[in-house]
Amino acid sequence: MSIKKKKGVFYTEAAYVLGIFIMALGVAFAQKADFGMSMVVAPAYILHLKISQYLTFFSFGMAEYTFQLLLIILIAVVTRKFKLTYIGSFVTALIYGFVLDGLIALLSLLPSDGVPLRVIYFIAGALCCSLAVSLFFHTYLPALAYELFVKEVSAKFGININKFKTGYDITSLLVGVVMSFAFFGMWQFNGVSYGTLILALINGFIISLFTRLLERFFDFKDKLKIRRIFE
Repeated sequence: MSIKKKKGVFYTEAAYVLGIFIMALGVAFAQKADFGMSMVVAPAYILHLKISQYLTFFSFGMAEYTFQLLLIILIAVVTRKFKLTYIGSFVTALIYGFVLDGLIALLSLLPSDGVPLRVIYFIAGALCCSLAVSLFFHTYLPALAYELFVKEVSAKFGININKFKTGYDITSLLVGVVMSFAFFGMWQFNGVSYGTLILALINGFIISLFTRLLERFFDFKDKLKIRRIFE
């Protein structure tokens, strides 16, 4: 007779905090690897590359929360409503942006010579970003604007969220390519490369794998009684 192992408790608020940190760490590793960013963050990264040529203080983190603010405004325009969650999403983007800049500074101390090291950084980045998305799936607290856009707009128009997510990812990739060509010249793939395509192919599988692992060992429960504020 097999004995069912008792699952541990993973608080949803902890999933939110860890999700922000691990996502920032994953993006910082991807930037360190320089094989191309994920298609979701590529437009913000390209914006950073261009503006920082003229304003050296304009960091990747600043580009992230600036771009996400524009997305949140677009959400409000398209849905014709404004929710407290939208403000919360921007606060999440701010925290994430500051953490991202700090981690990029820390990772700059690591060596990056040679392809093997860059491959290690790339794999670490892919794993971290996928784990972070899975953690965000298990929290009620406001997600980054990328996920919020997919959720809100697909609900507004009654579109299947998985299909809309695929369309959003493809659109982000195309926007990144167009921005790279417009900012740096035709056939200049700054911020988007073969690594971007690899991430597009494997992200869904890795996210689902992490989700199954987390749910196998943990029950996700709220510690604070504030869920309905964000619903």
